[in-house]
Amino acid sequence: MAKRNVLITGAAGYLAGQLLPVFRERYHLTLLDIRKQRRDGTLLQDINEVDLVDHNLENYRKYFKGIDAVVHLGFKGNTGDFRTTSFFDELDNVRMAYNIYQVSLEEGIRRVVMASSNHAADWYEHQLIRSRKLDMLTPDVPPRSDNYYGWAKSTYEALGFVYASGTRGRKLQVIQLRIGAPRPIDVKLFKDNPLGYKRDLGAYLSERDWRQLVIKSIETENIDDEQGIPFHIFYGISDNARAFWSIANARKVIGYQPEDDSEVAFAEDIRQFLTGENPKPGKL
Repeated sequence: MAKRNVLITGAAGYLAGQLLPVFRERYHLTLLDIRKQRRDGTLLQDINEVDLVDHNLENYRKYFKGIDAVVHLGFKGNTGDFRTTSFFDELDNVRMAYNIYQVSLEEGIRRVVMASSNHAADWYEHQLIRSRKLDMLTPDVPPRSDNYYGWAKSTYEALGFVYASGTRGRKLQVIQLRIGAPRPIDVKLFKDNPLGYKRDLGAYLSERDWRQLVIKSIETENIDDEQGIPFHIFYGISDNARAFWSIANARKVIGYQPEDDSEVAFAEDIRQFLTGENPKPGKL
């Protein structure tokens, strides 16, 4: 079978860095980012430098020609954490998502895999899960966020459904990945915050599970839902014992089978930090 042509935005970023070693062998890649340099200073010479916030699609249309699937990991960075991001920075990220959908539609690209975030629905975590009024959040509940970062991600999702519905001329296949915590969990960062540590154990996404999730999002042939709309939202986490987001639909639709569990991966840290003297019960 011929290799798929896959375009990755945000190719100099952390999440793309976890994909590239395997994806370079598996696909014909086109890489886009605003710069070639990674945060660690290394250069990726095969990155094409493009500003995807630019409303003029003609400035980068050529890169999308002949592409089978787009993996959109690009974003406009900001200072501070997700609670303090600027509305206007996030508005630029929404514009970028629109540009990706629109140029993909116009160029006949079959599928877009979009990096959303668990923050698209983080109000439920902040107000219901932490207070134990809700045990498990599924991706089919209405998105609710209490910050601009999450608002932007939920807007990516809603906009993606518009393109998947077929009202723009054809159905663009769209998968949204609500990414959890995609880095090794350093217990030292949570010295005075056991609740935060438990939270990240539930949200953990290992490198190999992240790769599997994206590969299956690209390669699963039929992703139509019950109404014939090729649109899904999946939580991006490993098979964590402390999970509070459901991945049942990802298992069903694309056959996602995560191999890792934070409870196993960080067992010694958990034993020392959470199950010592006077441990508190519960996932969170």
